[in-house]
Amino acid sequence: MSGFTLLTLLFVGSTITSAFLLPLSDSSYSGEFGGSGGKRFSHAGNQMEGPITALRVRANQYYIVGLQFRYCRQWSDYVGGTDGEMEEIFLYDDEDIIQITGRYDSYIQNLVFITNQRRSFVFGAYNGYSYYGYRGFTFNAVPLYRSAVLRYISGRSASYIDALSFHWGKPHKKSKKCRSHTVYQKK
Repeated sequence: MSGFTLLTLLFVGSTITSAFLLPLSDSSYSGEFGGSGGKRFSHAGNQMEGPITALRVRANQYYIVGLQFRYCRQWSDYVGGTDGEMEEIFLYDDEDIIQITGRYDSYIQNLVFITNQRRSFVFGAYNGYSYYGYRGFTFNAVPLYRSAVLRYISGRSASYIDALSFHWGKPHKKSKKCRSHTVYQKK
């Protein structure tokens, strides 16, 4: 094989490989918010089941202790600890999470999930909570593209949720399979 042919194949091969590694034009990423401890987790594979249809959040008066999301009909693995109370929220059939705000220091202190149906769900530490006068940092996670929604989360956890990242993308088409197993909530 000539040097020119080999160089051409190398260039074309690397260009094709690079194209597969580029993010989708309607996807974006927010984070990582939080501390540096804990073991890494990702729900990247769970998003293939379908859209987020419910979430479970365990919190105490100081921190977000644990999280679990339902993708279509399949719950993700639970991440986090066992302290605090668990709350479970089901989304409407036509509802998606479009913004998350919160506060963190070494751990995630609180989370507010906001949906396209103008509902918000608040979890974790009270607004006035301070630890020896220290209140931590706030964040506001939104997609770069107007039509994008929360597709999945990733982060780090141990006894608490140490850190979170939010991954945005084009909404899934809501199939009857997902809708028929979503708990109906009267608006």
